[in-house]
Amino acid sequence: MNFGGVEENVVTRDEFPLSKAKEVLKDEVIAVIGYGVQGPGQSLNLRDNGFNVIVGQRKNSKSWDKAIADGWVPGKTLFEIEEAAKRGTIIEYLLSDAAQIEVWPTIKKHLTPGKALYFSHGFGITYKDRTGIVPPPEVDVIMVAPKGSGTSLRKMFLEGRGLNSSYAIFQDATGKAYDRVIALGIGIGSGYLFETTFEREVYSDLTGERGTLMGAIQGLFLAQYETLREHGHTPSEAFNETVEELTQSLMPLVAERGMDWMYANCSTTAQRGALDWMGPFHDAVKPVFEKLYNEVASGNEAQRSIDSNSQPDYREKLEEELKALRESEMWQTGAVVRKLRPENN
Repeated sequence: MNFGGVEENVVTRDEFPLSKAKEVLKDEVIAVIGYGVQGPGQSLNLRDNGFNVIVGQRKNSKSWDKAIADGWVPGKTLFEIEEAAKRGTIIEYLLSDAAQIEVWPTIKKHLTPGKALYFSHGFGITYKDRTGIVPPPEVDVIMVAPKGSGTSLRKMFLEGRGLNSSYAIFQDATGKAYDRVIALGIGIGSGYLFETTFEREVYSDLTGERGTLMGAIQGLFLAQYETLREHGHTPSEAFNETVEELTQSLMPLVAERGMDWMYANCSTTAQRGALDWMGPFHDAVKPVFEKLYNEVASGNEAQRSIDSNSQPDYREKLEEELKALRESEMWQTGAVVRKLRPENN
């Protein structure tokens, strides 16, 4: 398929329908390890699509209780991690990056010849020298990475839509890796699947999370909000002009038809200002993105994440940082603004 003049390998439901996916995986037991971020959405979508799915999760945890609430039955479709890994012919390794490192010895001993090890993020394999995740050569190593959260994957599935995903094959031991990975991608509810590599996926993913998806957008929001507040604008006005109009009015237009169409449907004053100022913003942030990408590619960003997540007080420190963000004036204002939306009244 052609994207802006560049050819890419893309698979849609037309050439690889759900019926074909079910035929490919009819003899497989898909063990979803981890019921946190991606696990619920992927396992529930697979189950609803008619695949043979079990869940592996630590007992006596909130995620174990959540799995039971979602209809997984202990001893039948819900097991402790090691038992699920033993039973599965395809092991979907959906624990957090830090937990993957911790649990890897348990998973590895159940990777018998012919099985498939499935990821939704390239971190563990790409940085295997740092994570220690080195699969045996007799198993397929594949990836489907939905371009959004597990919550979004599930929500869009229930709405009859699909969340686009990338796919990759790191190791094809059986000769069936391609059919397995595409069937799984269709099974979890992907809109379409585009080819990548484990390395490219993690480089783009870490850059995106720290960039426009989360890190950069919060930095931009805060810089503009602070500027407006420092010049006498009220919290409500500053938040509406910084966040609310973007997320509620303009981004839906971008999602529907693209940035050019959104520009074309704004006032001429807005068009002129956007076209004049996009250059200075690009020039200001491009060096930051280059630095970010280089930190990701070098492995420095991965090592920082590994070191941080392995600290015994990591959860407590994370909650302190999130609490500070949540209680900042900008997002406290946002909470009030959201309550005032018409659909909430």
